[in-house]
Amino acid sequence: MKKPVKITLIVIAIILALVILTVGGYFIYVFSAFHRLGDAEIDVSGKLEKSASVNKEYKIVSFNIGFGAYEPDYGFFMDGGTESRAWSKERLDKNMKAIASFLKGQNADFLFVQEVDFDSTRSYGFDEREYLLNELGDKTYTFAQNFDSPYLFYPIFCPHGIARSGIMTFSSSEITYAQRVELPIEDSLMKLVDLDRCYSKNYVKVDNGKNLVLYDFHLSAYTSDGKVVNEQLDLLLSDMEKEYKLGNYCIAGGDFNKDILGDSSVYFGKADQEYTWAQPIPEDVLKKYSAVLVAPLDASNPVPTCRNADGPYHKGQFVLTIDGFLVSPNVESKSAAVLDTQFAYSDHNPVEMIFELK
Repeated sequence: MKKPVKITLIVIAIILALVILTVGGYFIYVFSAFHRLGDAEIDVSGKLEKSASVNKEYKIVSFNIGFGAYEPDYGFFMDGGTESRAWSKERLDKNMKAIASFLKGQNADFLFVQEVDFDSTRSYGFDEREYLLNELGDKTYTFAQNFDSPYLFYPIFCPHGIARSGIMTFSSSEITYAQRVELPIEDSLMKLVDLDRCYSKNYVKVDNGKNLVLYDFHLSAYTSDGKVVNEQLDLLLSDMEKEYKLGNYCIAGGDFNKDILGDSSVYFGKADQEYTWAQPIPEDVLKKYSAVLVAPLDASNPVPTCRNADGPYHKGQFVLTIDGFLVSPNVESKSAAVLDTQFAYSDHNPVEMIFELK
């Protein structure tokens, strides 16, 4: 073998060895860094010394803010788009201020907010909790972390990086105690992208000696067959059933990542492309429990709660309703509606419910 050819082959072999070692080392890092945060008591901030009341109308709003990145022109790489981070620090800052101002303007008694980032690569290290507290700090609140992923080195030229995020609950009546409850996730490799799911459980005293238990959740999105979301719902509904049997009032709300209308295309039309990630909730999951599903729908003027972020918001894009509420039988839902923002701030529209504790 000629010397130049031999040298070339040696160089190629060295490069290949370095690539293999680098890739192998990265996968070792990802698997060794993966962990779950577990069940835990979470801190309650803000003391109001005010209880909730029976036979009084209250307003609750739930909003998945999409880590402040999903403006109408945004498409996310895991949904078929191209972006892995918010467009820029400046645009993220402006959008988060608009989200916080919008939520304050709802004058809601209770707020569930999902996908609130802190110290994340995709949101440039901003602590998004601070934006919400600047506008909503007059309420008592909790924060439960449900994303805690190692550095994702994809897409290659603009990696998604570290994702740390959570769910934030605000109340105009004092939250006396709160817990983070771990949800089941897949055991396969999908757990590396599904992250660390949980719901927060918040107790508010009621003037009749009972408790209003608020469940704020963001169920799994990136799963291989969707069954794990049914398991998550089963755990949540079982928890609500126990509290209801103790005489407490239960309201759960957030992002189901399930088509809670059964077939949203009946109301919003067929999309340009076929998607299967958001299946209906199986009837047998709900039938086992007494909780009632409250889907925000005006059949005469239907508005979706979520768009598929495969690109900028456009006519024909896959839209559906995956955000809503579950209530125990002693909670009367007076109305439920989608707050139509035209997806100005997120890939979700906020949803609201007016209710009474009976």
